[in-house]
Amino acid sequence: MLAMTRINDIRKAYFDEGCTISAIAAKFGIDRKTARKYIEQDDFNKVPPVQSKRNRWPKLEPYMKRIDEWLEDDVKDRSKQRHTAKRVHARLEGTYPDFDCSYRTVASYVKEKKREIYSDVRAALPLEHKAGEAQVDFGSADFYENGTLCSGKYLTVSFPYSNAGYLQLFKGENRECLFEGLKAIFEHLGGVPTRLWFDNMSTVVKKVLKGGKRELCDAFLRFKEHHGFDAAFCNANAGHEKGNVENKVGYHRRNLLVPIPEFERLDRYNEELLRLCDEDHRREHYKRNSTIEALHREDKETLRPLPAVEFDCASYETMKTDLWGKFRISGVHTYSTAPKHAGGRVLVRFTANSVVPLDENHRPITTHRRLYGSLKQEEMDWLPYLTQLSRNPGAMKYSGIWEMLPDDLRGYLEGKEKSGQRDVLRTLALLSERDGFERAVKSISEAVRRGIEDLDSLVALHGHLHGEHPADRMRIDETKLGSLPKLPEVRFAAKVYDGFLSAGGRLPC
Repeated sequence: MLAMTRINDIRKAYFDEGCTISAIAAKFGIDRKTARKYIEQDDFNKVPPVQSKRNRWPKLEPYMKRIDEWLEDDVKDRSKQRHTAKRVHARLEGTYPDFDCSYRTVASYVKEKKREIYSDVRAALPLEHKAGEAQVDFGSADFYENGTLCSGKYLTVSFPYSNAGYLQLFKGENRECLFEGLKAIFEHLGGVPTRLWFDNMSTVVKKVLKGGKRELCDAFLRFKEHHGFDAAFCNANAGHEKGNVENKVGYHRRNLLVPIPEFERLDRYNEELLRLCDEDHRREHYKRNSTIEALHREDKETLRPLPAVEFDCASYETMKTDLWGKFRISGVHTYSTAPKHAGGRVLVRFTANSVVPLDENHRPITTHRRLYGSLKQEEMDWLPYLTQLSRNPGAMKYSGIWEMLPDDLRGYLEGKEKSGQRDVLRTLALLSERDGFERAVKSISEAVRRGIEDLDSLVALHGHLHGEHPADRMRIDETKLGSLPKLPEVRFAAKVYDGFLSAGGRLPC
């Protein structure tokens, strides 16, 4: 850049003396483009000079890049597992045979570099909580579902501005749980928070990159873009940076999950939890002269609208089945499909609480409860296998269905020939398809006890046992059941019937 006195002379020659650009270029010995640049320039603010760093550690300069890499990688590690100056000095001595810098030189540079790294990190943190922003985290809690003790997780969403909070209970903390929990809370609020703060949970963050950037999971990016919120993240291993939700996780456990909850259906209990959260907002704010509920109205005023199209929180994966039509998740959880899908591949729909294998038309083959934990477990629905068993009743004793049958029915089947076993299993399959396996077993067991073997009487008994109106009784295609005993033909005389009617319902003598 030319000196300002020279620039001033150039502009004076053009604007005051009327010289052409070519004449100015020749007069001042500069290029015509340079002359034009200063003539057309309209901003003469002085650019602050770039402060050059004097290298206080010249002997350390060949190793600075490697030291910087070590210290920057430490950001994502626990504070107690980060490099000290002593460790840096030792690694340099072990890595470079000709390294001859003193420990004091290394310690001086490490101290300066750490101040630079962690001051930048702290400067990026929010200093105040804005209305409409929320923080997200999971906590752990036990609960009883239908009398079974479950070690569960609960999603907490808190609004630091108002100190309002919501929670949803699950059996795990996978992405389906995260998405379903957030979606339920959004719908309860009637809108979406403007920004959500997360830690680096694996369901959201695929990888923490240098400089504080994140590579996010594709599924989370779809969820975020669909609902239109901004996502912000705490530094690695620094959960205290979202202290409001950390406190809210403990508050919810102590106040809403003690004593240990007991319920029959988790989805209904989650609705109850949202209602309890609304009631909790009526208390006074811990610092401001207002209720949480009143402050939370300001949060709600800033919410973004719910998406016009509902988001499908489920995930889909094609699974390979074995010779029994089963597939495994994570090597420990096994689920059944149906015999026709054995040794092939099925598309499976995963939600927070269910695993649903689908047929080629995307119709459910069966629906399993989703298994959690590291122990080996199996979900087996034997009903799709009933028809297959009816074709090969000899395998019945080696299937799970045999153990599901009551003793009297097992004894009855053992006394039957294969053809009779085949008919009973076909009937059991059709009744199960209509009214469920347990009801079908109860009806057939009762029919065995009463000595009933013909189909019509069995269907009538089934309707009687389960409160079915005769007009609504199931019609079964007998061609599906094979040959069954027919009811005996009943004949009567018309004259006797007419006499019965004329006698007012009294039998004639």
